[in-house]
Amino acid sequence: MPVTKETLLEIAKGISPLAELHEHHGDYTIKVPVEHLVAVSTALRDDQRSLFNQLIDATVIDRATRSNRFEVVYFLLSLQHASRVRVKTIVQEQQPISPSLVEVWESANWYEREAYDMYGVIFEGHPDLRRFYLPEDFVDPESGEPLYPLRKDFPVMGIPGSTPLPPFPERGMNN
Repeated sequence: MPVTKETLLEIAKGISPLAELHEHHGDYTIKVPVEHLVAVSTALRDDQRSLFNQLIDATVIDRATRSNRFEVVYFLLSLQHASRVRVKTIVQEQQPISPSLVEVWESANWYEREAYDMYGVIFEGHPDLRRFYLPEDFVDPESGEPLYPLRKDFPVMGIPGSTPLPPFPERGMNN
């Protein structure tokens, strides 16, 4: 039997009185303060009424026009209850730090590394937080600041000189 929104809210509010539940077209999102993320996630995994034992995905949403710019979002699945839920938390723009959920779901390892590489969110407690796709020295050539290409303030055409481009042998071919 699917997990009800009342059950989700009861589990989340039992740990974090500030937890909120939003429903959109039958999909549920639990929004929790960053300091309660691990405890709420663990409860959603372990409570017999929910059993969200699989982390399907994790990402970051950059809301550049809002004061609370970065939202870290985890997508959970309960096979036993045939249910899905998103768990969302907001991190600060200047110091985007969130606790890691690798201890709750081991699959968070890769998703959090990807989010770090693309958005610059630091996951405290992550066992191996390093860049996933880009080189460790992917920095602005002028300022030396790390670059995160999925942030809204990253230039659409990239930053000249930040990464060498591969050769284009096809340009020299006569057709």
